[in-house]
Amino acid sequence: MVESLHPDSVQHQLLTTDENCIFLLLDMDPCLLFFLLLLIGRNGLCQQAEVCLKSVINSCEDCIRSGPYCMWCKDLNFTKSGEQETVRCDTKAKLIERGCKTEDIIFPEDSKQIDKEDPLSESFNQEKPVQLSPQKISLKLRPGFGAFVDKTVLPYTNTNKEKLQKPCDENDQQCQAAFGYRHVLNMTSSETQFKEKVTEQFISGNLDSPEGSLDAMMQAAVCGDKIGWRNSSTRLIVLTTDAGFHMAGDGKLAGILEPSDEQCHMENRRYTKSIDMDYPSVGQLAMQLEKNNIQPIFAVTENVANVYKELSEMIPKSEVGVLSSDSKNVVELIKTAYNSLSSKVTLTHDNLPDNVRVIYTPKCKDAGQPGNSEGVCNNVKPGEKISFDVTVTAESCMNDKSFTIRPLGIKDTLTVSLSTNCDCECKDPEDSIHSHCKGKGRVKCGICSCSEGYVGQFCECSIGDKDKRSLRASCQRNNGTMECEGRGDCVCGRCQCHTTESGSSYHGDYCECDNEHCEKFQNKLCGGTGKCNCGRCECNAGYEGSACQCKVSEEACRTLNDTVCFGRGTCKCNRCECKEGYQRPQCQLCLGCPDPCQTKLNCIECLGFDSGPFKKNCSVACRKSIYHEMVDQFTIPDKQCLQKDTEGCWIKFKLDQLVREDNYKAEILKQRDCPEPPSVVAIIGGSIASVALIGILLLMLIKLLLYMKDLKEFRKFENEKKKSKWAEADNPLFQNATTTVTNPTFTGE
Repeated sequence: MVESLHPDSVQHQLLTTDENCIFLLLDMDPCLLFFLLLLIGRNGLCQQAEVCLKSVINSCEDCIRSGPYCMWCKDLNFTKSGEQETVRCDTKAKLIERGCKTEDIIFPEDSKQIDKEDPLSESFNQEKPVQLSPQKISLKLRPGFGAFVDKTVLPYTNTNKEKLQKPCDENDQQCQAAFGYRHVLNMTSSETQFKEKVTEQFISGNLDSPEGSLDAMMQAAVCGDKIGWRNSSTRLIVLTTDAGFHMAGDGKLAGILEPSDEQCHMENRRYTKSIDMDYPSVGQLAMQLEKNNIQPIFAVTENVANVYKELSEMIPKSEVGVLSSDSKNVVELIKTAYNSLSSKVTLTHDNLPDNVRVIYTPKCKDAGQPGNSEGVCNNVKPGEKISFDVTVTAESCMNDKSFTIRPLGIKDTLTVSLSTNCDCECKDPEDSIHSHCKGKGRVKCGICSCSEGYVGQFCECSIGDKDKRSLRASCQRNNGTMECEGRGDCVCGRCQCHTTESGSSYHGDYCECDNEHCEKFQNKLCGGTGKCNCGRCECNAGYEGSACQCKVSEEACRTLNDTVCFGRGTCKCNRCECKEGYQRPQCQLCLGCPDPCQTKLNCIECLGFDSGPFKKNCSVACRKSIYHEMVDQFTIPDKQCLQKDTEGCWIKFKLDQLVREDNYKAEILKQRDCPEPPSVVAIIGGSIASVALIGILLLMLIKLLLYMKDLKEFRKFENEKKKSKWAEADNPLFQNATTTVTNPTFTGE
């Protein structure tokens, strides 16, 4: 529903179009003000057809937990003997159709209660106007469904003392000391004061390109009392920057390992944990912005626009605008971004309990897709009324759970308290024994709860000396856990089978059989030409097949020689089902079988030439599988087999496979190709010549080796002789053979 409303004529309206649906209505005026009404109908669900999907039902509680339309009949005489108690659980229409009175039908009703409903503010000059109504509601449902730079530590900022005080370039004279985040001015309505503070700010600097944007936004979001946020205001953060941002994990570069605790650490207008705590993650920041109803606007330069657009996709209710090179368009940019934020209404929830689903369906001109996390209406004009269909589904039993539904960017919330009704109030008789239970048990919601020592639908069986567990075990097939396959009652150790919903009975020792779940043909059970028995079709005469879909016929299975599938298969449904390896349509060829030329060689050898391994029992081993003829020329058109027998002769034969698997007709050429016997003289002569030749060669080789050794020794001697040197002095022991005697008196005259 879409309807225009004058801002001064906001009224508390109650709208319903379906008793099974929840409606949320929002009204927004030019100041982005909303009102919300939540109506819970009979079931809190938008369902059309009433269907009860049952599984294993043993009690009234099991029934009402099976689905939103499942009801229980507590009439004592509703079920017959042996009939399963599951039939007590069905839709109201079907129970009445089966004869259950309306007063005997148990159906826990949904209920709603508005706990707080302050009236909406008629004007918005108040400090804390009421923008959402009601504020609290209880449901009981059926189950079934400032300024920033960066951290002042390396490697982000130069920690040199002079650079810390003046981190900018030398040309920038007006430069302030580096800091992580500093809060400059509290929220104020004074435009003049704001301009003065902006004018007083100087630039600062750091070493790397990314900055501590997330640190600054986190402190601005969580330090509400120090920033000066008002509870009744629309909260915006405008981030202007020309650089990217650091995120969780980057602090490790500076040895900062402690993660952000998402708490306020502002003292004397400065962020005091800048060098102690890591940057927050995008998820942490998004959660705190949403928690504190803050909508960020990123006014950034062209070089980082894509980075902040990706960041905006992860932060609900945020916008990105591109600053011009001289930032002259900043005012128009903020105005455009604000209009975009204010025209988009996003409804979501917080703290959703487990096993609870919420689906939002927007009802507006420019509605987003229905979703289970949020509902979105775009391009909402001032004074335009929009609505959301919200479906709340509880998938399990629960008590005293709660969650909140709220439009993003608005402080007001709707608290939904949720409980489920999982118990049946049957108002049973107070007596501990009842005649309906043979005086051996009491009635609980129409069925018997037997006393100790008795079992059965009406407590008619006494277990006597037997153990109750052993009696129940005898009703479990293959030591299973389910008695009588869940299709009967275990009475005195034997299964009493229930009837099916169509009126037939389960059967078998463990109620494992029924006559309703056989194969169908042309949408008929067993093709309409047979009957179903325990899951298998028993065909009428003249029909066959798993669903009795075929007439008994062998026409398509007949071969040219008037056999059925060549005796190598069976004809079913007028089609050959061949033995392994043989191919359809008539099982004539076997592509996967061994080559008969090799497998039948021994039989061919013994039948044709009375030799080979089957020579002694050829008639027993081969005559039943091969009919053979000795021929001079082949008449069989099949391929020729050429094999070598045990005597080294080549045998030529052909095989024609007859009816059945191992049944052949063979044609064998009378003449074998056997090699001529070797010459004895030639062999002996050749052997002697070979021995002599080898002996001569060996002697020559030995002689050659000896010669090579002597030659090597001689050359060694020659080399050593050349290297030797003899002394030229006379040996003092040497005595010359000539003696010379001189006369001392001889004068020579």
